[in-house]
Amino acid sequence: MSDTPAQIGERAQLKVLKKSAPGFFLDSRGELGNILLPRNEIHGPCEVGEIVDVFIYCDSEDRPIATMKQPKAMPGSFACLECISVTGIGSFLDWGLAKDLFIPFREQNSRLDVGKSYVVFVYVDPESDRIVASRRINRYLSKQEPDYSLNQQVELMVYAKTDLGYKAIINGQHSGVLFANEVFRKPAPGEILTGYIAKLRSDGKIDLSLQPPEQSAREKTEDLETRIEVELAARNGFWSLCDSSPPDDIYQALGVSKKAFKKATGALFKKRKITIAKDGIRSI
Repeated sequence: MSDTPAQIGERAQLKVLKKSAPGFFLDSRGELGNILLPRNEIHGPCEVGEIVDVFIYCDSEDRPIATMKQPKAMPGSFACLECISVTGIGSFLDWGLAKDLFIPFREQNSRLDVGKSYVVFVYVDPESDRIVASRRINRYLSKQEPDYSLNQQVELMVYAKTDLGYKAIINGQHSGVLFANEVFRKPAPGEILTGYIAKLRSDGKIDLSLQPPEQSAREKTEDLETRIEVELAARNGFWSLCDSSPPDDIYQALGVSKKAFKKATGALFKKRKITIAKDGIRSI
């Protein structure tokens, strides 16, 4: 156990000092004083003298409070959270804790709708010590020069649609663009995708791809042909997926565009490995 004082917005291992009617009081080891761990926030062993692992935030009266639960998003990170209420001072998001996460109007680039999910940045407001959220994504992206390499695999979180395609947060730090011709279905806000660095521009902008850039077009087609043949074999030689199938169905099944699917099935047809009909494809 560290001697570092507990801080709002962080997890800490704290000693249980005493038991009371509302719960247990924990030693914050600092200026937060003794922190209440309410009974309904206890999930596991908790006795006086023990060390418990808790998350520290503020209750509805802005008093430090502890919970053994893990919030859906930690301060300092981006997350996609559902709006559950709108008030005269801002909106509230579900982040998995008893007290909902507040997002002030000043941190919204447009009004939120109850029931919809939005990508936000979660942080501790230095003026109030409250944990709040912001939709002003660009303000909280890393200002450090990115050190990605061409073709590097990265984790992407889609957060905005543009005329060019979609903006995505790269590894929780920087922003890049997925061009429309790289996206074969409409991604949901906050959806996590595996992507690749396609281009690092001189102005600092980053182009992204959902396909490994180092793989040639021919290799991609041949790989897809093999996958289709394997699927056909597993389905006793018939698959209802065909040229008339919706693009979303093709993407869900193979993770590729309808154009790529038709190119691969066309190649298999020319090689006399399959037949193509209105109801599906068949092995020969």
